[in-house]
Amino acid sequence: MPDFKIAVGVGCDRHTPLAHLECALQQALSLAGLRHEQIASFASINAKSDELAILALAQTYAMPLYFYSAAELAVVTVPNPSATVQRHMGTPSVSEAAALLAAGSASKDLLIEKHKYRGADHKNATISIARIKHD
Repeated sequence: MPDFKIAVGVGCDRHTPLAHLECALQQALSLAGLRHEQIASFASINAKSDELAILALAQTYAMPLYFYSAAELAVVTVPNPSATVQRHMGTPSVSEAAALLAAGSASKDLLIEKHKYRGADHKNATISIARIKHD
């Protein structure tokens, strides 16, 4: 099993249930062969700093949660920019860019680029995972 730490970038629709984020996270970790114990932090966009599910997710794992401005996220090179995210959030990426900023890494360090989960209620959650850079 890998012993490095990871940063998890999180994006979601407004009022997405915590269960959706937890499901998306579990799926993403499983796809990458990672464990919950490897999570060092969560990250998202400032506009989601009051999103209860994101706050609860970080609290559940007792890990720091970082928020970045749209301008900070917009300068990060990501493999899956989105015109829709750009239109609504002012940046082409939330989860990928936030994971990379929190990890201090480049896009080559994304272990999960953009894992999407859509609940039965049509609420969307997105998880990206980046390996934390060690100098």
